Amino acid sequence: MKIRFSIATTLGLLAALPAAADVNVYSYRQPELIEPLVKAFTDDTGIAVNVAFLNKGMVERLKAEGRRSPADVLLTTDISRLAELVEAGVTQPVESDILTAQIPAAFRDPGNEWFGLTTRARIVYASRTRVAEGEVTTYEDLADPKWQGRICTRSGTHAYMVALTAAMLYHHGEDGTRAWLEELKSNLAMKPQGNDRSQVKSIWAGECDISLGNTYYMGAMLEDAEQTAWADAVRIEFPTFENGGTHVNVSGMAMTAAAPNRDDALKFMEFLASDAAQAIYAEAVYEYPVNPQVPNSPLVASWGSFTPDDVNLMELARLRPAALRITQEVDFDG
Repeated sequence: MKIRFSIATTLGLLAALPAAADVNVYSYRQPELIEPLVKAFTDDTGIAVNVAFLNKGMVERLKAEGRRSPADVLLTTDISRLAELVEAGVTQPVESDILTAQIPAAFRDPGNEWFGLTTRARIVYASRTRVAEGEVTTYEDLADPKWQGRICTRSGTHAYMVALTAAMLYHHGEDGTRAWLEELKSNLAMKPQGNDRSQVKSIWAGECDISLGNTYYMGAMLEDAEQTAWADAVRIEFPTFENGGTHVNVSGMAMTAAAPNRDDALKFMEFLASDAAQAIYAEAVYEYPVNPQVPNSPLVASWGSFTPDDVNLMELARLRPAALRITQEVDFDG
């Protein structure tokens, strides 16, 4: 059975996905990252999977298509995007003993409208030569004046940073979070800019000593010949909240409200939740399987272990608007 990847960025191409016979996926993850999963599923079941890659506008597209949408399954990253899909009414509950057995309750929607597949930690990349091992201990410590002029980070309004700020809000309330953001801002070596990898490049270049970033970028840099030197210049430190663990976020899946091929879509989702698929997916994206019984890839395991923060991810989604507001009020990016 042939595997067909539809990489679409225009409305016309998205609309071209077939409405029957196959499983149709809208994905915020690049097709090459999930190609091994699709191949394994098709080889096992004979069911073809069409993947349309979107870089934005998933909710808007689904709303515009309504019940005519050809999409069956949605793949995305970040709890805010998963929560947005549910709040927009473009998903449906999925009852499956396999999904609930394979995916811990902490990593699925209470109403079974989304299910996590992998997690990533938001950690500190530290210079191997200018920061001692164990010198970075907590997120709160990043506000310490000892880091003045030594921290790099991307925009405070980016989804990854807003999620971390929402977690800080959960642990310390508005006043504590505002003070933390103001002090973190005062410790920056430069205005927030670029992505997580460019912060590591700045450490390599000597422009700062530590940065905030997601764990999987280490794997991405190591496989890029130009960026290997950046990765070699840093090590991963797993800070915690003073009264919690290390901040994690999630990538996940959901079934669309329309789902014209519901039965096969459910088979695909159950396959994605399987031990074998979680291992393949986590290794492909350098992330952690949500099922603790599935081992990490050797590379990811080499970065060390950590205790995830136990805050409910939907609680973080609820706090994100307030986190964004506070970030803008302190003019973090200014």
